[in-house]
Amino acid sequence: MPGPTPAPASTRTHRALLVVDVQPTFCEGGALGVEGGNAVAEAIAAYAAQNRHRYDLVVTTQDWHIDPGAHFSEAPDFIDTWPPHGVAGTAEAELHPALAGLRPDASVKKGEYAAAYSGFEAVDAEGRSLAALLDAGQVTDVDVVGIAESHCVKATTLDALTLGLRARVLTDLTVPVTPEQGLQARQAMSAAGAELVASQDA
Repeated sequence: MPGPTPAPASTRTHRALLVVDVQPTFCEGGALGVEGGNAVAEAIAAYAAQNRHRYDLVVTTQDWHIDPGAHFSEAPDFIDTWPPHGVAGTAEAELHPALAGLRPDASVKKGEYAAAYSGFEAVDAEGRSLAALLDAGQVTDVDVVGIAESHCVKATTLDALTLGLRARVLTDLTVPVTPEQGLQARQAMSAAGAELVASQDA
């Protein structure tokens, strides 16, 4: 007997893993280190190695600041202004060493001359936006992981939803700046339509 008829391409799910700002600058010892950052980097690397076959695309984002204006401050308020971090060309701005074996399908960088919290503000070396890369891959769904949940993970997730993508945040593969900010971020993402799930349940 013939097998089942494949679903039309337009109805198939194409899923991408978005690895947001997993850089030493946001981990313990970095300029804006988040407690638990190094452990999350290791956990993301292990998850990606075990589940790479489930994703049509794996994309990394990086803060890559050259002169982001008022985003950097000598007297930061840690709301809109921050100490220098993710400085382009420095070791802290590179992908975390735990991701050395990740081999992403695409890498995008953001914030050269602006604050840029969302990965959707980032472009690759050829100037292609994250949205364009996902569109080219016919991506319909994204799983978002990375640092920090309360800031760039949240912004990236909300932008994905705004663009009409279905979005999940893998809650054990991200970490917030503070527990309180993490709770607020999860509430905002959930209210916007994101699914919050542990990686083993994804």
